Amino acid sequence: MIFSSIPFLYYFLPIVLLVYYAAPKAFKNAVLLFSSLVFYAWGEPRYVFLMMASITASYVTGLLIEKYRGRTLSKLFLIVSVALSLALLGYFKYADFFIANFNAITGFSFPFLKLALPIGISFYTFQLISYSVDVYRGETPAQKNIISLGAYVALFPQLIAGPIVRYSDISRQLTSRTHSFDKAWNGCRSFVIGLAKKVLIANTLGELCASYLQSTQSSLAYGWLYAIAYMLQIYFDFSGYSDMAIGLGKFFGFEFSPNFNYPLISSSITEFWRRWHISLGTWFRDYVYIPLGGNRVKRGRMLFNIFAVWFLTGFWHGAEWNFVIWGLYFGVLLTLEKFFFARYLADHKLLGRLYVMFFVIISFGIFAADSFSSALGNLGAMFGTSGQAVFSAEFAYALRNYGFVLTLAAIGATPLCKKLWLLVRNRAKQRAWLDVLEVLVLAFLLIVVSAYLADGSFNPFLYFRF
Repeated sequence: MIFSSIPFLYYFLPIVLLVYYAAPKAFKNAVLLFSSLVFYAWGEPRYVFLMMASITASYVTGLLIEKYRGRTLSKLFLIVSVALSLALLGYFKYADFFIANFNAITGFSFPFLKLALPIGISFYTFQLISYSVDVYRGETPAQKNIISLGAYVALFPQLIAGPIVRYSDISRQLTSRTHSFDKAWNGCRSFVIGLAKKVLIANTLGELCASYLQSTQSSLAYGWLYAIAYMLQIYFDFSGYSDMAIGLGKFFGFEFSPNFNYPLISSSITEFWRRWHISLGTWFRDYVYIPLGGNRVKRGRMLFNIFAVWFLTGFWHGAEWNFVIWGLYFGVLLTLEKFFFARYLADHKLLGRLYVMFFVIISFGIFAADSFSSALGNLGAMFGTSGQAVFSAEFAYALRNYGFVLTLAAIGATPLCKKLWLLVRNRAKQRAWLDVLEVLVLAFLLIVVSAYLADGSFNPFLYFRF
């Protein structure tokens, strides 16, 4: 089940909200855990048992880590907990990748496992690891109630597409959180806006990307248009899901941190990654980069730390070499900025924004591929190495049909709309009519989105890859 579906919007979510608000405080986490397991099992019931086993293992090891804190056994149980989580992720997500590369190197022909990837395993694995590490560090007490821990891990608002919510950030909210009309309304606003970003913008851009992949007339301009459209599709899809997750969290009294902050207006790659998928960047910083020594070490070791983090960042996104290359690509750019031209970019914001756009668009040409060879094909289409024409009839057709949504997406990827809305609100003498207008606009968006979904329009779920 996904958020942008009729069953979720008009059956699952209303029923869960009714049961949740009717339940006594002591049973609210149980309602969340049960409904989250139903949500997860809707598409693949087998893997709900894998999640339950992971929760149970982390619950037991968390208690043991705390019990023996300060002693060798505590570190041993931490290693067991982290190793078990990574082993499950490695088996289901990366087994065939390692088999393929081993076969290619040795000439053997070991059969592929062909395992279906459990949805959300990349996200909840990192959450389980953060829980165990935070307990080991003494930053949070171990959770004594397995239902509360299960509700944290399986919480359906952020289960399948993030953001990566750390246990230490919401541990208090699991036992004591507030519910109010204002919080629920803010959640509704965030959810509907995120839903519209996903269905009306990201899905439409996805149609453009799909038409490019089926085209027979490649051209330089069409290659760049595809990379730009894919970049915007990923941004609106992922930020849309994050907005929906944050909104749903508010329905249930949780406060999740923002996951995107207009990254496409950045004037450096460093700034871009402070604004893009914030929860992932901070996770790697706090649980990989800093423990390795961060930048408090000699230059050679610091370079190792940077590239280790970006190798893992790329590999986390998918079990293909193009994702690894994508991660290392950003590692190179960030290193060059750090040592050579960070100050220059800070002094030349406009040039910095053009530089970021150029290299980020190229990065999505790599990211969009399903293999290293197809990534090279995408880059070849963008830089004319295949000898194709600059323009083509299919490019003109795509630009004519999708020009409006591309323009809308480009504007929506900046804070311009938000600033204009705040300006109007701040200058309005009477805000009551603006509140009414806001309700009407959100209702209209929900109706339009529902019509799109009921019509069976193009509605891909991109996170099957991750």
